[in-house]
Amino acid sequence: MADSNPCCKKTFEKLPKEKRERILRVITEEFADNGFQNTSVSQIAKKSGISVGAVYKYFESKEEMFSFVVKDGLSQLEDVLSALAQSDEDIALKAEIIIRKLVSFSREKPELIKLYCALTSDGSFEHLAEFSRKIEDISASIYVSEIERAQKTGDVRDDVDPRFFAFLLDNVFMMLQFSTACEYYKKRFSTYIGKSQEECDELIVSQTMKFLKAAFNFK
Repeated sequence: MADSNPCCKKTFEKLPKEKRERILRVITEEFADNGFQNTSVSQIAKKSGISVGAVYKYFESKEEMFSFVVKDGLSQLEDVLSALAQSDEDIALKAEIIIRKLVSFSREKPELIKLYCALTSDGSFEHLAEFSRKIEDISASIYVSEIERAQKTGDVRDDVDPRFFAFLLDNVFMMLQFSTACEYYKKRFSTYIGKSQEECDELIVSQTMKFLKAAFNFK
């Protein structure tokens, strides 16, 4: 992540990377599994191997912890998309890179994907919803721009609406993430595919690319 997250104290940023990541993983898992109201700071402390007092040395409140993990996760996505937008690869290769990164990221940090799934289903945190919308605006802008550029080069058929296809593309990406990290969507994947998604990384990439190439006329 390029910039520091303002939703924590300097003492947290100064922690060793391994300890900082362990605490963040626990915080994210607790919010994803229990929701905001039912998440306990004492449980976060216990599972992180630190005291409750130490938690409050790093964060002012439970709200601040929640804001931190949401903004941290969404900013990581923004970094990936921004880097791809600046590359010279064709749109098909960019789409494949995004798919591979999303699948690997969802495997490495399923707690973040579960939290995002929960956040998008709950309108209780307007300030976080606003931050999420800003990231969505960035994603939409990048996808639309890439599709329009590919239409000009002939790599995407010219009879499609770039904005609507960007919306469909983002939904495909989102569902792949949920199917890798969230139990309900993992079960849906197994129902349709006949095997667990843990066995199917290359299948996910190859079949999604075939679908996108047919839909978008990627060359």
